[in-house]
Amino acid sequence: MPTLAPIDPAGLNTRLYIDGSWVDALAGGEIDVINPFDGSVITRIAEGRAEDVDRAVAAAQAAAPGWARLPAHERGRLLLKLADAIEADADYLARLEATNTGHPVRDCLGLDVPRTVLCFRYFGGIADKLEGSVIPVDAGFLNYVKREPIGVVGQIVPWNFPLMFVSWKLGPALAAGNTVVMKPSEITPLSTLRVVELMEKVGFPRGVVNIVTGYGNTAGQRIADHPGIGKISFTGSTNIGREIVKSSAGNLKKVQLELGGKGPNIVFEDAVIPAAVNGSAFGIFHNQGQACIAGSRLILHEKIADEFLDRFIGLARSIRLGNPLDTETEIGPLTSRVHHQRVLSYVQIAKDQGGEILSGGRVPSAPELQAGYFIEPTIVRARPGDRVQREEVFGPFVTVTTFKDDAEALAIANSTEYGLGSGLWTQNLTRAHRFADGIHAGMVWINCYKRVHPASPFGGVGVSGYGREMGFEAMQEYTQPKSVWVNVDAQIPPFYRR
Repeated sequence: MPTLAPIDPAGLNTRLYIDGSWVDALAGGEIDVINPFDGSVITRIAEGRAEDVDRAVAAAQAAAPGWARLPAHERGRLLLKLADAIEADADYLARLEATNTGHPVRDCLGLDVPRTVLCFRYFGGIADKLEGSVIPVDAGFLNYVKREPIGVVGQIVPWNFPLMFVSWKLGPALAAGNTVVMKPSEITPLSTLRVVELMEKVGFPRGVVNIVTGYGNTAGQRIADHPGIGKISFTGSTNIGREIVKSSAGNLKKVQLELGGKGPNIVFEDAVIPAAVNGSAFGIFHNQGQACIAGSRLILHEKIADEFLDRFIGLARSIRLGNPLDTETEIGPLTSRVHHQRVLSYVQIAKDQGGEILSGGRVPSAPELQAGYFIEPTIVRARPGDRVQREEVFGPFVTVTTFKDDAEALAIANSTEYGLGSGLWTQNLTRAHRFADGIHAGMVWINCYKRVHPASPFGGVGVSGYGREMGFEAMQEYTQPKSVWVNVDAQIPPFYRR
């Protein structure tokens, strides 16, 4: 298969999108967007700041009443049209995403774009399915609860799956009747801007979605503390999530956080080893391990550990690293130079704490990869208390430890503060359900890993955050309940007698 054609940067929209228009940042600043495959500058985007967020919030506030009053099926119809437009634009979006993020184009075409389309279709389809309830209360009264949109919501999109996360955030927010001010990552903003171009083409009203590109400590900070924003949805690191909670206190805005993870992936002695090896490799090496739900802690029963590792190491060494636009590439570069150095630093941390590098841990030697931010798939034998077992590395970096019995496996799995994704491989149905109950995580995969669907709630516990993306739970996250009491025929005696 050939290397796909690169994106022409001359055709990219790089300005802010506010109130239905593409505009320059008021301060006029710009940010370089880097191609992680060769370190070159793809383009420069507008550097939005606090004053630009203020403009975007004002536009969203003006659009909010009309968008909320629009019949829900009409909001859904626009989301369905957007899904069709994204599907028609799949080749361009996949090449754009691969160029900007380093994610292999085969994954962009096979997973990211289809999942984005599916998510918008799901929320387009349930926009008019959100129901209230009638509560049985005192005789003579009717009490019903309706769910209303929050109003203006702020959304901050991470750099690892920017296209997919745009759909995860915009889909439920818009379906529920909210207007949006969104900040994509300054590292990977290009697919977000392309989606907004498509939204404009299919007819979304002005002001409903506003995009402010910029840095987290300026534009992102203003979104977090803006008094005109009723909710913020953030996906990113746990440390930044804590800061957002503090910033939200000014107007007590609702906060939804999808944060870090350190996913335990347990392989029991009765597992189907070939399936567990392949599933575990996907769980950690897909998208260069840059996923909060990555299965970054392999926990192997001591009886099958040697066999598993022989197969797993062999598979890891066979994975093809290369140009993200090459359809045969299976691992691309990490998304930024800074992050590349951070992941490499954990190799040294592992060595300093007595860990054994079983495979990888190096920059590949191929000349054509030297300009990019590559690291070989890395497998490290480590103890449960080591830093690389406790801290999120967020790269193609997996630790290995062994266990003797179920109690020890569960204790190792629950030995971090994180609680996002987790997995286990076993043919014992009783054990599978017992561990699904016992693992401290928002998601558990049994005999699979990293499965997601827009109908299934996605999120974590502990320092992995709170609130849920996707599913009806996400629609509820973007609404607030209003209780209405009606006196139908109740006779209320006077409370005060004279």
